[in-house]
Amino acid sequence: MAEIRPFRCIRPAREAASMVAALPYDVYSRQEAKKEVEKNPMSFLAVDRAETQFPDDVDLHDPRVYEKARELLGKWQEEGILLEDHAECYYVYELTMNGRSQAGIVACASVDDYVDGVIKKHENTREDKEQDRICHVDVTEAHTGPIFLAYRSDPELNRIVDEVRSQEALYDFTAEDGVRHRVWKAVEGKTSGDAADMADEKKPNQAEKAGDDDWTSRIRRQFEQMKSIYIADGHHRAASAVKVGLKRRKEHPDYSGQEAFHFFLSVLFPDDQLLIMPYNRVVKDLNGWSAAGLLEKAGERFMVRECVDAGRMEEGRTENGETEKHASGPSCQPKEPHHMGMYLEGQWYELEVKPEYITKDPVKGLDVSILQDLLLEPILGIHDPRTDERIQFVGGIRGIAELERLVDKGEGAVAFAMYPTSVQELFSVADAGLLMPPKSTWFEPKLRSGLFIHSFKI
Repeated sequence: MAEIRPFRCIRPAREAASMVAALPYDVYSRQEAKKEVEKNPMSFLAVDRAETQFPDDVDLHDPRVYEKARELLGKWQEEGILLEDHAECYYVYELTMNGRSQAGIVACASVDDYVDGVIKKHENTREDKEQDRICHVDVTEAHTGPIFLAYRSDPELNRIVDEVRSQEALYDFTAEDGVRHRVWKAVEGKTSGDAADMADEKKPNQAEKAGDDDWTSRIRRQFEQMKSIYIADGHHRAASAVKVGLKRRKEHPDYSGQEAFHFFLSVLFPDDQLLIMPYNRVVKDLNGWSAAGLLEKAGERFMVRECVDAGRMEEGRTENGETEKHASGPSCQPKEPHHMGMYLEGQWYELEVKPEYITKDPVKGLDVSILQDLLLEPILGIHDPRTDERIQFVGGIRGIAELERLVDKGEGAVAFAMYPTSVQELFSVADAGLLMPPKSTWFEPKLRSGLFIHSFKI
């Protein structure tokens, strides 16, 4: 059963929250991160990507980079930019984008649950990407970016979250990309203000004095009844946090099992609130085929139709994260599974998978797998999408217009618009102990880093 614990949170002072909160470290290139920190020195990217504090000739993995992250965390606490709550508790984190909201519980998940398969994965991780976060977590002795976890919606947890949200919010701000962020402390009978939080310093631990019917006990009890929890996003961060936790166990063989390093920072959301957007594909060349030849070959396994809908305005995300609308021509944005759009030489085509190629296998039946197995590999020669530099993956938040732009500018020869993978498909793959192809899911909105920090210093 899942062990999801309250924790002592390090977090921004109320007036600093909007400036500190940053998108995840891995959505930025080095130069993009540096520009963000130059624009806003209080951005948490300064900690998550501490190479922004050094000249470009300093290696990303230089030990000085991780020491700088540790130094900044301590400095920001000394300056009051970051505060530490002295009572263990849960938090509720709500994100609202384009009028729809999702509210999750901020807590610490168990290293043992990850190792034992209670927390289930659906992606492989790369050792090189893990190593960077392992060093960051190990040196800072803190989890600075939450893992995005999902669970099957639970009516009791939904009630608790609604009760917590009836209080005054601890944070309430709208980021530059238009996403509204609100946070509440799940502590009954007191304000969420920072003064009250700091007054807890000399009080008994909140978790220790909790009763059977308070929010802390109720939340913990509900998660204890769950057989499975799923990683939605953040596989590399999760794997890195777990490996550091196991490293600490070796360093402290007399551990009791209650130490903070046995747990890692997470936000857990009910499945029925999540939005998965498509993860689209662009291929740089046609692998020697002409456009006509590609269409003919695709027709062996797909029903191919030209798209002739009227022009439209398409909303997308620019390279610097801002939302804008583009005038765009005919498209084939898929409306149901086993339908894909293909943009080739200025024309959109609808590809519908022929029935004989549809399977109930939880992995091979995914649209991203079908495209890979029936077209990208055998026709376009993309044998390993993890390493092939001829393929580019474009998150659905960028919109159809981004696919058209890339092909029209010559940065790709053909683009594919996908139907999004569903949360239930993700659960089915994870429950079967299988793995999805790379870049199968794009979750929006993205959780902000810096709002919640979990320290595991001994």
